[in-house]
Amino acid sequence: MKKIILTFALSTLMVANMAAQAVPTAKQIIDNYVTALGGKQKLEAVKTLSMKNTISVMGMEMQGTTIKKDNKYKSTQSMMGQEMVQIFDGEKGYANQMGQKIEFPADQVAKLKTSKVMDALGLDPAKIKTVEKKQLEGKDYFLLSSDDSKSYFDAKTNLLFKTESDKGSMTINKYADIDGIKFVEEMAIDAGGQHIEMKNSDIKINQPISDDEFKIN
Repeated sequence: MKKIILTFALSTLMVANMAAQAVPTAKQIIDNYVTALGGKQKLEAVKTLSMKNTISVMGMEMQGTTIKKDNKYKSTQSMMGQEMVQIFDGEKGYANQMGQKIEFPADQVAKLKTSKVMDALGLDPAKIKTVEKKQLEGKDYFLLSSDDSKSYFDAKTNLLFKTESDKGSMTINKYADIDGIKFVEEMAIDAGGQHIEMKNSDIKINQPISDDEFKIN
């Protein structure tokens, strides 16, 4: 009887160890994600990025553009003759909506200062608190949780599928392959009680972009 109990205990321990080994570390998950996007070398070679955006919300559609260079970025959206702009010059930034200018808060500025043209390169395994394996609609995902967000990575493709935070959630529905690098082509955002569909097109990398584009008046 003791032998049976010991055998059962050892078997249970082995299964538990195998289950633990099935979940990679935060660094492995992030490294696999970078590789799935095209590889660290290719991502680091992206010095500028530009794309067109189409945003659908509450039955209305906005057209816009997004440009990035180093840790600078500018997003411009137009709807019904109104223009909305978000801009960051590397040190400070603001959002201008319907003529109202709102300076970026200090915590957002701190994050933007360390941002990369390719967001994946800015992911820091040291900020991950927990790593879990979860199922969503019958598919396996690795869930990385930090103090302020959760990120779901597809266990098969290693690509980012969904992020969640106190402000809302973002689900990536489709990636596009541009020069051997995967970019988000279609995504859905749920925030503030609104459902937003966003599509990116005409994605271009390493095109000349002047620093003047990011000047804040």
